[in-house]
Amino acid sequence: MKILLINGSPRARGNTAMALSEMARVFEQQGIETETIHVGNRDIRGCVACGYCAKHGRCAFDDAVNEIAPKFEAADGIVVGSPVYYAGPNATLTALLDRLFYSTGFDKTMKVGAAAVVCRRGGASAAFDRLNKYFTISGMPVASSQYWNSVHGGAPGEAEKDDEGLQTMRTLARNMAFLVKSIALGKAQYGLPEREKGVFTNFIR
Repeated sequence: MKILLINGSPRARGNTAMALSEMARVFEQQGIETETIHVGNRDIRGCVACGYCAKHGRCAFDDAVNEIAPKFEAADGIVVGSPVYYAGPNATLTALLDRLFYSTGFDKTMKVGAAAVVCRRGGASAAFDRLNKYFTISGMPVASSQYWNSVHGGAPGEAEKDDEGLQTMRTLARNMAFLVKSIALGKAQYGLPEREKGVFTNFIR
């Protein structure tokens, strides 16, 4: 089993990395392989609605999105970590996730998703809610913890002092590991839930 961790912070070794590392240690204790990919300092543009992915199965912009896509497909779960900017996730990370989730046609049903956010003071719950939208539109169970998945720290390294935040990350990782293992057993015994053919409507017809 494998869980992919995405670090959306521009700082490779900042507080977001610390939160994700706390989770990775627990996953490894649980016998789950992890891979962490740092994307927050990369040049990643937003979707331009060109339709290339619908025809070719990959994004037209050959950057981190196409690099991560096969890793995401092979993983049993994904953790997305971000600092909080104006009560939202890092824009670079949001651009990546928009294109990653939209351009990949593989079935994400029952892959487990989790968001982890880091802030100096406020805005964590709004950023956390925004990131969870990617999972809930994709049929992915969302892992929860003992509190909303947030850690507090401003300057690099300050998150180490947030004992409750780091405990929240460890609890999140244990709960996520349990979900991943339980879903694997359920898939082996019962298969995935039946999917109906998609129905697409809008509000004018």
